[in-house]
Amino acid sequence: MAQRESCLFCNLDRQRILHQSALAVVCPDSFPVSAGHCLVIPRRHVASLFEATEEEQREMLRLLGEARVSINKTHAPAGFTIGINEGPAAGQSIPHLHIHLIPRYEGDVAEPRGGVRWVLPARADYWSSRK
Repeated sequence: MAQRESCLFCNLDRQRILHQSALAVVCPDSFPVSAGHCLVIPRRHVASLFEATEEEQREMLRLLGEARVSINKTHAPAGFTIGINEGPAAGQSIPHLHIHLIPRYEGDVAEPRGGVRWVLPARADYWSSRK
């Protein structure tokens, strides 16, 4: 599998791996936004979900499910936010595909409605102007 010497995810410390398969791994986020925040990363160096093979995509989703089960057991969150930053304009800071699995807890934000829409705060509140 293609790896890059300078890529943080291609050179992931094996001790950080929580779940794994031949095609992908799960590890804790280095800068978690909540307890249990983890990443699902393909082993092959690809920058985009759209560059990943269908098999890699399926395996990443399977591991996402495994990670969810583990997080539910250890942290008992009330929900999850799942996200991919695709490209620098979307906030991708490491050019290696990764899916964030972010456990959410009651009261972790004042108004959770809108979820991922808050990435653009001025456009997130779609409900206040509705009658």
